Amino acid sequence: MITYPTFHNQAQIAVTAPSSGIPQPMHHLLHQSIQKMQEKGYYVQTGETAWTQEKAKSASAKKRADELNKMLSDPSIQLIFPPWGGELLIEVIELIDYGNILPKWILGYSDISLLLFVVTVKTGIATAHGTNLIDLRGTSTDDVTGKWEETLLTKKGERIDQFSSLHYQKSWMHDNPSSVVFHLTEKTEWKTSDDLKELTLKGRMLGGCIDVIRHVIGTPYGDIRHFQNHYLQDESILWYFENCEMNTVDLRRTFIQMKLAGWFKNASGIVFGRSSANETVDGYTIADFYKDLKEDVQLPIIYDIDCGHVPPQMIFVNGASAEITLQNGEGKLSQAFL
Repeated sequence: MITYPTFHNQAQIAVTAPSSGIPQPMHHLLHQSIQKMQEKGYYVQTGETAWTQEKAKSASAKKRADELNKMLSDPSIQLIFPPWGGELLIEVIELIDYGNILPKWILGYSDISLLLFVVTVKTGIATAHGTNLIDLRGTSTDDVTGKWEETLLTKKGERIDQFSSLHYQKSWMHDNPSSVVFHLTEKTEWKTSDDLKELTLKGRMLGGCIDVIRHVIGTPYGDIRHFQNHYLQDESILWYFENCEMNTVDLRRTFIQMKLAGWFKNASGIVFGRSSANETVDGYTIADFYKDLKEDVQLPIIYDIDCGHVPPQMIFVNGASAEITLQNGEGKLSQAFL
């Protein structure tokens, strides 16, 4: 059975950086983000690692793990909310005390998605893939990103619906004022690998950023068969992925490895987030990849959904019972906490 953490309107939020922290010149962004959480009525506890960054990490693996383990076992904390992603969270996963994790939400994406993935696969505790803390510093937020609160407030036995965005952000604007974090200008359109106008997929959600999740294939931290047998009672997995930096042939190699590791043996479908990567290599395009993948695994594929590094993005709950529907380019994600 999947364990769903609880959350409430005056919850305690813990900010830690198990991957990258905030360098000193950007501390004002973290201060703004914390202030926004406090204005909402949340109590915010900030760890030391959130404020430091050197050599592609916030601190040593041990320091990051010690701070994270303390927060994971603290019953007063309802949400662990890293400031953003990074590069080297993988150094920490073998140092996490999985046996002492108390049910609490962990929310984030990018490199943080590896933490989400491993915690859910190892413990059966649901985790939330979505916005990071820094992206909530603005005076307002879009309807898709803003669903993070309602999603975490959903109780066991309840259902939460989310709908595709009207527009997405084509490129990051680093000179944006803090009051305007996202610049949503491009029309959103969800698509299928075989140009279907309507499609419905059902299964238990699992996934994250391909770039980092791929590194636990074949390790004890990516034992999908045990996860399905022990926590899902052999229900099928509905996979979701987003690509940060990988080109098309790297994607092809990675998904062949996933297939060989048995990740798609009991799956109902695969959905992919929009990506500014997916670079063509020697004529091999992202469309070629989707076509080859569907032939390999014989699963329906939806792509360009609201997930990942091209905002805004929905909140995907690892372990939740989900239904994803596509109709004429628009999408709906319905997740039940069962």
